[in-house]
Amino acid sequence: MARLPRLVIPQQVHHITQAGIDGKIIFVDNADYIAFTDWLRSAAKQFGIQIHAYVILPDRLHLLATPSDEVGLGKMMQWLGRYYVPYFNAKYKRSGLLWQGRFKATVLEAENYFLPCSVMIEEMPVRAGLVHEASAYLWSSCQHHLGARIDPIVADHAMYWGMGNTPFQREAAYRQLLDKGLSANEMTTIQQATNKAWVLGSDSYKNQMAKLTERRVEPMRRGRPRKALRPE
Repeated sequence: MARLPRLVIPQQVHHITQAGIDGKIIFVDNADYIAFTDWLRSAAKQFGIQIHAYVILPDRLHLLATPSDEVGLGKMMQWLGRYYVPYFNAKYKRSGLLWQGRFKATVLEAENYFLPCSVMIEEMPVRAGLVHEASAYLWSSCQHHLGARIDPIVADHAMYWGMGNTPFQREAAYRQLLDKGLSANEMTTIQQATNKAWVLGSDSYKNQMAKLTERRVEPMRRGRPRKALRPE
């Protein structure tokens, strides 16, 4: 089956993920994380991408971001590879590819999936056994959302601002979401949509997004269509 073209819709939230080739480590020490986050901040500004949440794990990265046009997201990811891959290969005396193919992305309905996806992303270091709690991980947006530091990479989304009238209220409400966590079903839903590049949202949202693009935004339903009943 032919691979669907990547779906990028301006002014909509996207969940993006990029893994290291063959599951290999692509961030080894603090200097690697610092170099990459510096380039990420520069690239987001250069290509008109608002990054609302992120995590950089040893073998992959996840972003929750809104592009301003159809081409900026792809250009940002290419730009990051153009700088980080030579840096990594030179430092660790290797050659060849670093990423596991092209990055994956899905468009999601902010009202229903922005906060769950943000929580899922920031909980990943805990599930990976890197830290005991999400707020202890340095290479994610979690500390920003909890008010522990201001992260220059992060552009707060309206759904985050809507959690309270003051920073304290927003941070407390977000901490409650982190403490509650996501169910396995919620995580699977987000991950499958991202891996298959399907729009994640309500039927009305999918219909709205379908009008903005020339490709399918959800899988075709299985089985034959029902036959119309004959009038008696």
